[in-house]
Amino acid sequence: MLGNHGRSITKAIFTPVARVLVAAHITPNMVTIVGTVVTIAVAVTTFPFGYLWQGALALAVVLFCDSIDGVLARMSGTSSPFGAFLDSTMDRLGDGAVFGSLTAFAIFSMESSPSRTVSIVAGLITIVGAATVSYSRARAESIGVIAKVGIAERTDRLIVALLGAALYGWGAPAVFFAASLCWVAFASIVTVIQRVHFTAKHLSSSQES
Repeated sequence: MLGNHGRSITKAIFTPVARVLVAAHITPNMVTIVGTVVTIAVAVTTFPFGYLWQGALALAVVLFCDSIDGVLARMSGTSSPFGAFLDSTMDRLGDGAVFGSLTAFAIFSMESSPSRTVSIVAGLITIVGAATVSYSRARAESIGVIAKVGIAERTDRLIVALLGAALYGWGAPAVFFAASLCWVAFASIVTVIQRVHFTAKHLSSSQES
């Protein structure tokens, strides 16, 4: 939802940057890979060691710049099925690093409490859920169904998780951290269910017709 509204903004901001990259012969795939490497590096070197708000702010900047590869691809005329595949694959690696690092923080750094227990459980669900949300859409597309439905896009889930981490890092109660991961876990589960239902309904109506 937030991702849909933000695309027009990022397009306007990054078009001048994309022109510079085109002139420098930088390809969208290069940008995608570099962005993923930066995401993973920031996540694993900040969150597990307790640098919550620092990591959240750094990743917020990376997340904001995440759409530059798409702008660059459209401007340079190099959009391709492989580019879309690479972007989706790299996103899964980045998501795994972010949610895995947040879960590692909960396991190794949070004081024993109900919030810690909830954070660990929710964090594990988000790790699996982030991958399953993407897989459900990809698997649906492989059988001819465009299952883009869901209550929260990747951008939404990341923003909520990063906001919860930043608030906790700034001194807010641990419940904020736990609540953010719980929301991401809930949104992931609901989105998977929505996509399964949408796919089943679409296939059923296709067979009837």
